[in-house]
Amino acid sequence: APMMADRAKLLTTPGVFGNFSTYKVRADYMKLPAAERKAAAAEAQMVIDKHKDKVIVDTYLTRGLGAGSDYLLRVHSTDMAATQAFLVDWRATKLGMYSDVTENLVGITKALNYISKDKSPDLNAGLSSATYSDSAPRYVIVIPVKKDAAWWNMSDEQRLKEIEVHTQPTLQYLVNVKRKLYHSTGLADADFITYFETADLAAFNNLLIALAKVPENTHHVRWGNPTVLGTIQSADVLVKTLSGM
Repeated sequence: APMMADRAKLLTTPGVFGNFSTYKVRADYMKLPAAERKAAAAEAQMVIDKHKDKVIVDTYLTRGLGAGSDYLLRVHSTDMAATQAFLVDWRATKLGMYSDVTENLVGITKALNYISKDKSPDLNAGLSSATYSDSAPRYVIVIPVKKDAAWWNMSDEQRLKEIEVHTQPTLQYLVNVKRKLYHSTGLADADFITYFETADLAAFNNLLIALAKVPENTHHVRWGNPTVLGTIQSADVLVKTLSGM
């Protein structure tokens, strides 16, 4: 049996690719015999297990929380070809064949560009010392972001000041909102993919209101569109739910 990819390493090391794909299940999927839909859960897990030495796969139910999709797959790997191989096999499963892709975004993780120990030591200390202490996250939110040309034509010093103002109001929410940033320029129709987990959607709403008020927000030409909201589910539970089991 292949060894599993190191989940902790892939989720914390810079230089890892993240692929976010949302899917809408066709209505005629539910017309399949119950036995076929029941077998779909085992088939989905088999595909995940087949690729577990090169990718890690997280699954989320978005049905009922947005009109654009029914589920989300987040796939991490150090090689986009490995991610592609998994997604090709996923689309060949029974559920995959009855699913239409509604969005696909690719990003890569990087070390902190601005709020680093040398550039912004006080804020970096605030980020480093904050620990998520709420109950286990139940929800995931994915928001793609694209900046305007004026943002990219600022000096590094100007962008640092903007990001410092951006970061300050977020510190109080780090105890109940987990976040992860992916860089997407040239890899997708966005510059960043912002990924959040939380058990407190009210706190998350307040966080986004705080971010909407900072000057950096004036440089967004895309914020969401779509905004993906879902619940964290195991692959087995996800497929059974979508299959009416």
